Amino acid sequence: MTAVRQACFPYPAFPDYALLDSGGGEKLERFGAMTLRRPDPQALWRPRLAEEEWRRADLAFVRDPTTGGRAGDWQAGPVASGAVGVDGEWPCRFGDATFLIRPTPFKHVGLFPEQAANWAFVAGLRDELDEARPKLLNLFGYTGAASILAVQAGYEVTHVDASKTAIQWARDNVAASGLPRDAMRVICDDALAFARREVRRGAKYHGIYIDPPHYGRGPKGEKWQFEEGIAAMIEAAGSLLAPRSFLILSAYAIGTSPLALAGLLAAIEDGRVEAGELALSEVDPAGTGRLLPAGFCARFTRGLGTGFGG
Repeated sequence: MTAVRQACFPYPAFPDYALLDSGGGEKLERFGAMTLRRPDPQALWRPRLAEEEWRRADLAFVRDPTTGGRAGDWQAGPVASGAVGVDGEWPCRFGDATFLIRPTPFKHVGLFPEQAANWAFVAGLRDELDEARPKLLNLFGYTGAASILAVQAGYEVTHVDASKTAIQWARDNVAASGLPRDAMRVICDDALAFARREVRRGAKYHGIYIDPPHYGRGPKGEKWQFEEGIAAMIEAAGSLLAPRSFLILSAYAIGTSPLALAGLLAAIEDGRVEAGELALSEVDPAGTGRLLPAGFCARFTRGLGTGFGG
């Protein structure tokens, strides 16, 4: 019988990132040395800082109405024009890892800082796994932040993503973090197709990390839609888990809830599930502790003593 409990996931210290303010459908953030202003539909309240502070952002994302708001352009602020540099990237560090921030036309920058809660969770479970190098599978691995940090924590990592651009970005982050090129196994493939092949091979992993997009395409044109594919993905992933293992599922910008994610993971036998929200803690000298919702998450553990809530 799998037990389910709702939880709020703690957010660890991340000195190179700060949510400076939020509100009015936007957020003001610092990644490394750069301050960014970009849309966030969850920021329903009024901003705490004056508009003058927001206008000082090094870069501001402006939606393109011809794309229905899905894409846009980054505009340099009045003080920091050209601050991004010739290559349009700069470093942001977490622990011993370095990630290259690259603003994209879809408002993303290659790093989701709210995932730091899961990075810390994975690192914290390392010593509970009775293996010299526990195996971790990162499906929809994107630019490799979770994979690189898992390698540094002592895991043997298989990193899978369908985008050649994301795969190269992950390799660049490996190099920026001072790791050898072969520090992790990197595969450009459709995540579900790869997971199903691993099941047929009889592969087992001590940890699986799944952070899928709402929509996506595989390298051979495979279609991914969260609502249509996630049940099959969890079924395959559940078959890949070792007797002592964990699985993390997170999602953003989808019409579901933490309890829906918990229900998916509850189908995996002989474990415990916790579900809740990922959030960013806003920098506020007054100490009001305002949190910006940043997605839903559910965690499955089997044979591990870690309690719920972190």
